[in-house]
Amino acid sequence: MTAPALNEINLLEDTWAREVPHEQFAVLRREDPVHWHELPDGEGFFAITKHEDIIKLSRDPELWSVEKGSFFIRDQTDQSLENLALTLVGMDPPKHSRFRKLVNAAFAPRMVRKLTEDIKRRADLLAQQVEPGAEVEFVETIAARLPLQIICEMMGIPEEDEDNIFNWSNRMVGFQDPDFRTTPEDGQIAAGEIYLRCNQLAEDRQNDPRDDIMSALVHGEVDGERLTTHEINMFFVTLIVAGNETTRNLLAGAMLELAQNDALREDLARNVEDDALWRSATEEFLRWNGSIHNFRRTATRDTEVRGVKIREGQKAVLFYTSGNRDEDVFENPQVFDPRRTPNDHVTFGGGGPHFCLGSGLARTEINAQLRALLRRCPTVELTGEPRRMRSDFINGIKYLPVRFS
Repeated sequence: MTAPALNEINLLEDTWAREVPHEQFAVLRREDPVHWHELPDGEGFFAITKHEDIIKLSRDPELWSVEKGSFFIRDQTDQSLENLALTLVGMDPPKHSRFRKLVNAAFAPRMVRKLTEDIKRRADLLAQQVEPGAEVEFVETIAARLPLQIICEMMGIPEEDEDNIFNWSNRMVGFQDPDFRTTPEDGQIAAGEIYLRCNQLAEDRQNDPRDDIMSALVHGEVDGERLTTHEINMFFVTLIVAGNETTRNLLAGAMLELAQNDALREDLARNVEDDALWRSATEEFLRWNGSIHNFRRTATRDTEVRGVKIREGQKAVLFYTSGNRDEDVFENPQVFDPRRTPNDHVTFGGGGPHFCLGSGLARTEINAQLRALLRRCPTVELTGEPRRMRSDFINGIKYLPVRFS
């Protein structure tokens, strides 16, 4: 297949709906690693595609702001910017650091270790529901369930709300995909429904605090002041969406690779109790198919990246998918190697203040669920064509029919 020319590069949502554009990224890393990409409905952006640059920009939030222009490629309305600036991923330091302290403890390694046995138990229960020989739609039936159950438990959300949370978060993050967002206003309606449920839970925790994240938000303080209702709502939305959408997509991407790579699946199934192998394999699944394509940053002053001049206010979009296949960092990056070490992927970000809060939790859930499935059914095959999410932000598979045996 002929490599695309620079003037053929298109990293917007229709491209991702068809495939992950690895060939386009290879061209950019080689020929134009700080590439000016036009937008059809606004000013364009610089596509940052090298691993080294992604890390450098991620660790300089004073120069590369997320709050100034949001973390989405396209410009937002003033109201959307105000709301996004109340989410952890939309805040710059030092504000980000102060708000993050409210929930840091819940995601600390010590707390994830305490959750590990419960995660394994739930993963085993989901695997036991798989009937060998029967076709399963993997995304909604399995991939979505474990991360949804765990984040709801951590947040203090009742079990009967899980399906609502699944539906609301799909409609919010799938705003570019017609299968998830049926009208232009639907994402806002879903947000309103989430806010209403959040307010009900917050009122309950105000009078009856428990050992959960919602209680920590309701009774916590930032700079000596309690969070406003709107701040709690935005925190709530960030955590439940990030806590279930991202890991769901990581699990779906991993299962697709297992279904398409017989040698890999047989190796991992044969060594399903090898903890060291599964630690490195989990990191490779993360490198191979990260759940977020990119995050945008906005220059706070005139600067340069690799000699390319970038003006104050212009956008630089960090493409983690490209950084994870950088030939200068990874040997044979287009080969899935479950024993790859070291594995300095940027799936959880390039470091700095916005490094993923739930990285340890995601690793534990992926490891537990894939192993539980391969213990029960070491063979899996595709029974239909997977369908990808139409999104230039979320790396999602929305439909994945498989058969386990």
